[in-house]
Amino acid sequence: MTPHQDAPLIIACTVSRDVQNFDLLIEDMEFALGESWGDLGFAEALAFFEQPDAQALEFIALALDEADETNLTLLSEIIAQAKAHGIKVILIAEDVTTGFLHALLRQGADEFVPYPLPENELREAIDRVRGRDEIPAPAPALQSSAQKEGAVIVVHGLAGGTGATTLAVNLGWELATADKDAAPSVCILDLDLQYGAVATCLDLPRREVVYDMLSDTESMDDEAFGQSLLTYQDRMQVLTAPADMLPLDIVTSDDVTRLLDMARRHFDYVVIDMPSTLVSWSETVLTAAHIYFATVELDMRSAQNALRFKRALQSEDLPAEKLRYVMNRAPKFTDLSGKARVKRMADGLGISIDLQMPDGGKPVTQGADHGLPLAQSAAKNPLRREIAKLAASIHALNTKDVKAA
Repeated sequence: MTPHQDAPLIIACTVSRDVQNFDLLIEDMEFALGESWGDLGFAEALAFFEQPDAQALEFIALALDEADETNLTLLSEIIAQAKAHGIKVILIAEDVTTGFLHALLRQGADEFVPYPLPENELREAIDRVRGRDEIPAPAPALQSSAQKEGAVIVVHGLAGGTGATTLAVNLGWELATADKDAAPSVCILDLDLQYGAVATCLDLPRREVVYDMLSDTESMDDEAFGQSLLTYQDRMQVLTAPADMLPLDIVTSDDVTRLLDMARRHFDYVVIDMPSTLVSWSETVLTAAHIYFATVELDMRSAQNALRFKRALQSEDLPAEKLRYVMNRAPKFTDLSGKARVKRMADGLGISIDLQMPDGGKPVTQGADHGLPLAQSAAKNPLRREIAKLAASIHALNTKDVKAA
């Protein structure tokens, strides 16, 4: 270990193959901790944890890049040993695969910050692991007297990777910020009980209380519902997917009806991220929806799934007319061949593709990794602009209908 001079107490360490590969990390550690930190190699870290000097360590910043993916076993052991000694772990990762990152997070890492480091991200992560954010944000104060008739907006991906969660999260944020003078209240419900990623996209924790609420909706009141929600940046409320992977049929149509009625009563907009699988309560959500977005891409799997989805609704005499098909990663305006393929796909399926969302590129994934909506991570991104336009049109229409009523 190489402590910085005149550092009477080392409370943190960077751990990396070579800390010089992460010069921005060095700068941010010095800014946050002054001289109270040191640096370790991978092999040194395991030995140091056993030394008396390690008792003062509050956290390590484990810095990794793609070259470290072959060292998963060693890195997992470093995290395990750090946790065993009561030391928090912040992952600093550059260009690593999602699977590798998730494997390390499952080992018990406390925080993740992408590299190059976004401004103030490391400082905020340090504050959290040092206990300054341990007090949870208060649950929204939901009043029984509140009587809204919130609009239900549903997003359903008809194939994996068609941008359903991205659309749900960013549409919710754009609606929540649509009116600076009279901001509408927005709640996002992640009903993909198995693979729901809204919590990941907004960097929110998953809590056991969500399962407790869903398993007993008959006794759910305003307080129980409010306690299940998390506040995101004081702008919107989020019901995350449960902490554990649950069967989709653990909730019934009656459970979902109660949940939607409760949410609609307290919020102007209820945005629902649905599982791609059709379940017993899918009809309940479709019936309650004011708008039901079905996301697809310009490929055969999306076309086949859209056709089967349409037939399934028609066979049960369900309101398929509520569907609004959204083309994710749509061809650019100048791509005439791509535009023609979109038209042929729509004609072949007998549907109307109402919205064509541009490819937002890598910033979309980066924004989700940072836990930020596109409006904050990449405000000028073409996908963000289209979602903002969609939110503005929905809010304008909804406001007009409310005034007319």
